[in-house]
Amino acid sequence: MVLTHVQSDEAAASAAVFASRYVQEPVPSYELGEKSISKDAAYQIIHDELLLDGSPRLNLASFVTTWMEPECDRLILEGMNKNYADMDEYPVTTELQNRCVNIIARLFNAPVGAGETAVGVGTVGSSEAIMLAGLAFKRRWQNRRKAEGKPYDRPNIVTGANVQVCWEKFARYFEVELKEVKLSEGCYVMDPDKAVEMVDENTICVAAILGSTLTGEFEDVKRLNDLLAAKNKRTRWDTPIHVDAASGGFIAPFLYPELEWDFRLPLVKSINVSGHKYGLVYPGVGWVIWRNKEDLPDELIFHINYLGADQPTFTLNFSKGSSQIIAQYYQFLRLGFEGYKNVMENCMESARTLREGLLRTGRFDVISKEDGVPLVAFTFRGIRDGSLAFKLSANLRRFGWIVPAYTMPANLEHMTVLRVVVREDFGRPLAERFLSHVRMALSELDLAAKGPVPKMRLTIELGPARSAEEEASVRVVKREAVSGHRSVSLVSGKTKGVC
Repeated sequence: MVLTHVQSDEAAASAAVFASRYVQEPVPSYELGEKSISKDAAYQIIHDELLLDGSPRLNLASFVTTWMEPECDRLILEGMNKNYADMDEYPVTTELQNRCVNIIARLFNAPVGAGETAVGVGTVGSSEAIMLAGLAFKRRWQNRRKAEGKPYDRPNIVTGANVQVCWEKFARYFEVELKEVKLSEGCYVMDPDKAVEMVDENTICVAAILGSTLTGEFEDVKRLNDLLAAKNKRTRWDTPIHVDAASGGFIAPFLYPELEWDFRLPLVKSINVSGHKYGLVYPGVGWVIWRNKEDLPDELIFHINYLGADQPTFTLNFSKGSSQIIAQYYQFLRLGFEGYKNVMENCMESARTLREGLLRTGRFDVISKEDGVPLVAFTFRGIRDGSLAFKLSANLRRFGWIVPAYTMPANLEHMTVLRVVVREDFGRPLAERFLSHVRMALSELDLAAKGPVPKMRLTIELGPARSAEEEASVRVVKREAVSGHRSVSLVSGKTKGVC
């Protein structure tokens, strides 16, 4: 399968420059071997091949957790052979999942009373969580339209053009029109005013992002809620809000507790968050929480009994490992509110170090804000040549760093951005080492931009010394430019050591 992405000619040329460095040979046709090999040989073959992968800790493109404590690693290994779907066989694992749901729901200020159980489920990541939340919105909208005797075949969803690709997948897979609010210069997130203007009677929900993938910025969910509430009152519609808090859901409660973005806002009906991002768990685990039971239609919940007891299930997949659920509960138990806050504060401090260091070079403009997800998104200052960002990204790979360069969405395609995501295992020493490598890579780009150093071939004539006290005379008899990198052989004589 060949996946294509439409982009500007300039961006396409820039990407081609980058991709040309990583051209792969044709992949051979693999078949299952006729005979077995020893376990040691199988391990060594695969182990050696994986050495060519990049280092996860130096992967600054990813929001995904790359380090956990050894004690949690042990728990993950102990839980790998438990099927999360077998709730009757593994009731304690199911209980740990339920505890996580309730912890997250209360962290997001869900209206859950003492002794009450929150409504939510663990997923393999925020992509599945968003699919489930979107399906719930679509079904609720369809049920309401049917009851009113109105058409229910043209649902749409309103988002910003900065949404992660999983929203496009949801729209395409489940036949929902995606209405995107275009970004503008200096505004790299969804404008709430423009979003509400696009809402109509067929809108199943408006999706706000708490931590844009492009710049880490939090969208103004409070203003969106107020504007949408006013429009609902005026039109008698009931358009709700979903908050995609994949990146920011485990940041805002600890660093910005006064920020209203969650279930404190009445129109927020569901929230997804990635446990494998700032929930500090290896991939893949995500969570989706609903405000109350009424926001999750009963007909979307299936009941099975062939595993030993009646089990309700609402997921897009079925069998999966229990390790990440166990690991999430370990982090909640181990860190508590204080521990999560300390980790997030440390990440923000490292992001500030990066931000200040990049600005000191005088070569970049930082387009990400200091509040939000701990990352730094930046562009070359005063340069519209997008290929330079891709070249810098490629140069940094020589030091082991993986730093993405990408073009912005529709309306801002002329902007090429580099982004560094700060995770728990990226402290100040690594940040300072990264900055030194950026400076080295910039120097190399500057030298390359000047072109090859001009070379000259000189033909000289050596004359004898007039006396023992004088040196031999040297006279240039011919001077000519040399193109390319050709070697010049000596006419006679030999050299000793390094010439």
